Amino acid sequence: MLAAITAGIAPGIALLCFFYLKQHQYGTEPIRPVVRSFVFGAMLVFPVMVIQHGFKVEDVLQSPFSQAYLMSGLLEEFLKWFIFYFTVYIHIEFNDFYDGIIYGVAISLGFASVENVFYLFAYGIQEAWWRALLPVSSHALFGLMMGSYLGRGKFSLQNKIGKWISLSLLVPFLFHGTYNYLVLQVNSNTIYLMIPFMLILWFVGLRKMKVADLNQTEFLQSKDMRML
Repeated sequence: MLAAITAGIAPGIALLCFFYLKQHQYGTEPIRPVVRSFVFGAMLVFPVMVIQHGFKVEDVLQSPFSQAYLMSGLLEEFLKWFIFYFTVYIHIEFNDFYDGIIYGVAISLGFASVENVFYLFAYGIQEAWWRALLPVSSHALFGLMMGSYLGRGKFSLQNKIGKWISLSLLVPFLFHGTYNYLVLQVNSNTIYLMIPFMLILWFVGLRKMKVADLNQTEFLQSKDMRML
């Protein structure tokens, strides 16, 4: 039991540390609200399980497409977005564009870590390595995308906030749904599609981090110019 819990949580903690430490050039975000976001994300697993079980019992939305895009992609990303918006976005002051990424990753990895522990309890610790490579890391990247758009929303002009908030849910939902659809359709063809898909996912995620750095640099430069 202890081995399953450790193996289930360790990848999420490691990835959160990676993204958290990448922020150091602008000053690291206080650890307490980041940990709180991780815990909130972990707590989301339980309502998700209840809702998904209810739909399964009623035999509603059980096709591969519905399961991938609605019962997993939309449901999970909406609840993570809801937690982000109402516990972080409107309450915590962002100091830079990267803050959104930190909180988005924290919420997603909290969710992924508890989900991973339950999976290892059910199917055995031998599944831990691929769970770390695929589901846990993909959740981190979905959260990164969500947080990058919400981070931009914090610094946008009033008439652009709706655009970034909409993208913060839409983009992770589409990537998450596509990921789950490929997993549900696993066969000799789709297994090879997972490799390029994960490469694209990491490319997009790392690109979002680079854009956050560039946006923050431009923001600081414009702020300095206004002070001159």
